[in-house]
Amino acid sequence: MPRGDKSKYTDKQERKADHIAEGYEKRGVSDKEAERRAWATVNKDDGGGKKEGGSGRGKHTGHLAAHKGGKSGGKASASRSAASRSESAKKAAATRKRNAEHRAH
Repeated sequence: MPRGDKSKYTDKQERKADHIAEGYEKRGVSDKEAERRAWATVNKDDGGGKKEGGSGRGKHTGHLAAHKGGKSGGKASASRSAASRSESAKKAAATRKRNAEHRAH
């Protein structure tokens, strides 16, 4: 099977790739790059084409890229006090300022 051949992908995988590519295109990514990223994501999620004759068929692949975002984000900072978050923000700003001064020389 030559590189780039999509014959082993199911209809569902193709729809998934189209949907992902659309999202990238809406965000200003070129058509070609959006297509490349979309198929890379489908491969990461599903381990390649799932049709007969491919080694990936029938194996469940966990850790879908689509389900990663937002799962654990925000919980830690939400449970901290406003003063604690503010202190961290001030410390970060000071670090950025110090680093900017350091790079300027």
